[in-house]
Amino acid sequence: MKIAISATDPNLDAQVDPRFGRCQYFIIVDTETMEYESMKNVETTTGGGAGIGAAQLITRTQVIAVLTGNCGPNAFSVLEAAGIHVITGVSGIVHEVIKDYMAGNSDPTTRANVLPHSGIRDN
Repeated sequence: MKIAISATDPNLDAQVDPRFGRCQYFIIVDTETMEYESMKNVETTTGGGAGIGAAQLITRTQVIAVLTGNCGPNAFSVLEAAGIHVITGVSGIVHEVIKDYMAGNSDPTTRANVLPHSGIRDN
């Protein structure tokens, strides 16, 4: 099975990016083989709708779950409609987060944990 993790860099040693829609990368991991691929998040510079765009991108990867720090309501709705579990409040190093998930220490969230547009920041 595959999972996606929002990340600050394109490898398993990266930190989890606390922002889903505007994270720098998504790490897509096959939890059975630990093979992974990294995807640059093209939504990071979008003026609006970054969460929706990122969620639509993720729905095409055939993951069963997304692990991230925060997920807004629009992105959450897209992921939920696609049957993808969202796990928020995640932090730390990607490979450690994967181990925790595989050990059953990550429960799906039932709703967004931040308001719309929470990931926008001034550069």
